[in-house]
Amino acid sequence: MPMISASDFRNGVTFEMDGKVMQVVEFQHVKPGKGAAFVRTKMKNVITGGVTETSFNPTAKFEQAFVERKDMDYSYSDGDLYYFMDPETFDMIPIGKDLLGDSFKFVKENMTCKVMSYKGSVFGVEPPNFVELEVTETDPGFAGNTATNNVLKPATLETGAEIKVPLFVNPGDRIKIDPRTGENLERCKA
Repeated sequence: MPMISASDFRNGVTFEMDGKVMQVVEFQHVKPGKGAAFVRTKMKNVITGGVTETSFNPTAKFEQAFVERKDMDYSYSDGDLYYFMDPETFDMIPIGKDLLGDSFKFVKENMTCKVMSYKGSVFGVEPPNFVELEVTETDPGFAGNTATNNVLKPATLETGAEIKVPLFVNPGDRIKIDPRTGENLERCKA
């Protein structure tokens, strides 16, 4: 495995430290007036999501970690297993519900997700950046409700997820959502 030194840290770089896969979120090269230079690093454990801050000697060496991010199509679920199809080989890969994360509630069948693995072991699934879903249940809007009201009401989507939507959104409307935040971005044109 190639090695990387702390002086080569950049945002997004992944490396192995104490048996864990870490990703650089922020870094700063610091050269104080007295004493040795160091690299202040904010990093995220890509498996658990935990974020820590540490300072490293710029010459500290780490094994570079190659996280594979592969596009796969979500096919179906069976109990707590969710099956994803590799579009190149058509292999079906089962992934446990515990690895999917909260944002997966916005994913429906046949959507393409990024399946993340390290050394062949899947540790997470990223949904698409934006999804279009149909509102299946919400109180009907009424005349005079405009986008400027900034008043929200609960709505259930076709995947079963519940979010807040503006008053003018009705059952049957399609809306665009950012699965990472669960935020309703806009109502889609029919």
